Amino acid sequence: MRSVTNVVVLLAAALVVAAGCADTGDQASAPLPDPADWDAVLSEADGTTVDLHMWGGSTEINRFVDEVYGPRLEELGITLRRVPLADTADAINAVLGELEAGRTTDGSVDLIWINGENHATMRQAEALHTGWSESLPNAALVDWDDPAVAFDAGIAVDGAESPWGSAQFQFVYDSTRTDPDDLPRSYAELAEWIEANPGRFTYPALPAFHGTRFLTQWLFELSGGAERWTDGFDEEAYLAASEELFALLERLRPFLWREGETYPTDIADLDRLFANGEVDLTFTQLPAGIGANVDAGTLPSTARPFVFDTGTIGDHHYLAIPVNAGDAGAAMVLANLALEPDLQLAKLDPAGGWGDGLAIDVTRLSASERSAAEEVTQGLGELAVPSEELAAVRLPDAPAALTDALDRDWQRVIQDRQPRS
Repeated sequence: MRSVTNVVVLLAAALVVAAGCADTGDQASAPLPDPADWDAVLSEADGTTVDLHMWGGSTEINRFVDEVYGPRLEELGITLRRVPLADTADAINAVLGELEAGRTTDGSVDLIWINGENHATMRQAEALHTGWSESLPNAALVDWDDPAVAFDAGIAVDGAESPWGSAQFQFVYDSTRTDPDDLPRSYAELAEWIEANPGRFTYPALPAFHGTRFLTQWLFELSGGAERWTDGFDEEAYLAASEELFALLERLRPFLWREGETYPTDIADLDRLFANGEVDLTFTQLPAGIGANVDAGTLPSTARPFVFDTGTIGDHHYLAIPVNAGDAGAAMVLANLALEPDLQLAKLDPAGGWGDGLAIDVTRLSASERSAAEEVTQGLGELAVPSEELAAVRLPDAPAALTDALDRDWQRVIQDRQPRS
């Protein structure tokens, strides 16, 4: 959901915008309604259109947003305009470009589906409204003391993002092609598996989100574990671990699909290769499993998810309001609506077309709502990894600086076949 070119532009623009914000202070932003006066927020939002900029690579997710959130917003007098992105960084660039040009109000982006290094870039540029999300009416359903919620890629959220859902990286195989006893359960075993099954594995080209996450976990394993990075980015440790990682990737290149001469552009591209039988593994981020993908026909009914024993990254994804949002009130209403228990449960259920993890704490729900959540999770079957198994191998996300460096170096070393330095 990112590109190296975009990241370079983002970082350059971020420095310019950050300097501008430092000079102009609160004047460099559109007014933000007070969520403590929710009636006033609803009144301001009535009759407006909220421009939600979000990754558009999943037909199922797009349909869910349009068909579930759209009608509920209409009931509140708000029109939803979903702006699909090939890369979330496109929305970041749009905001930063507008701010650099002096467009500090009436911006084109009201709300962004965001996390990770994109969040870090926007915070560095002081380009997001802060201090609002914990005051939403439905914010009481969120466990803000959970570090997985309170920190995004190692940066304190500080009310700049409202959680929308949760995710955890998983692998997917086809039970008709691969015996589960033969599956790799660590990256060390995966390297052996790739060599033993030439041409049957690939991964999305970085900086596509799933490709970055796949290699971030590999770097974790090579560097001694995710805990090595909990205190932030360590340049020396990164250089040592990434040198080993890239040497390994070069050694494995001839054993990849098309001998590593080309890579899928994104997860949808990899899913197509998997469904067509060209490769034997793909990935998913959906804690509730791949049922929606199977129902949509993008994965075969015999596909099954699994995780490595050495762990996989789990995190939250969020909604954020740029400082120059044209309809910040409507953006706030949508962020609050996204936390409604019935909509969180609808998003959790793969039958609804998504299978995304919860952003709210189930212990804060009513008895009937908890029962409904339990009914969904118990009915997932073989198309989902059991929640207790996911929890047992969950790893924290990497610092944004690590994934930025990994994206940059992969492009240079693997894609362009140039020295890293």
